Amino acid sequence: MSRLSPEPASIDGADFKVAIVAARYNQTYVEGLLEGVLSALSDSGVPDEQVSIERVPGSNELPIAVQMMAGSERYDVIVALGAIIAGGTRHYEMVADGSNMGLQQVALESGIPVVNGVIVGDSEEQVRERCVGSIPKGKEFGECALEMAHLRRRLR
Repeated sequence: MSRLSPEPASIDGADFKVAIVAARYNQTYVEGLLEGVLSALSDSGVPDEQVSIERVPGSNELPIAVQMMAGSERYDVIVALGAIIAGGTRHYEMVADGSNMGLQQVALESGIPVVNGVIVGDSEEQVRERCVGSIPKGKEFGECALEMAHLRRRLR
């Protein structure tokens, strides 16, 4: 797997309204992602009061929550955060695939960018490394959100 991330664009996020939907399942890891997203938003000037955070039970519930937030038409971008770890059955594949397809569908149907911040790993170690370890995906998801919000504003 490539560890090369795109260079973050320099974006002033002071006007952006951002929604974040975070799963409670595997909460320690999701909190690590959330901290990274919030750090990127703060670094870009997005005021705390322009960031809404909602929680859902797990990654399977992310698409419907994101759809409800998109329907409010209050946000420039929505970030969905979750952590899925492979288990002894294929259930994790169903959750990961369903969440991914659902989030993509919401983005395409609503026209509001949705950042898929769901980490799926074959092991807990892979997930840990990406959520709270040496591969800081949360910050990357926040930077992606800023860039997509900027693109949406520019093209409207």
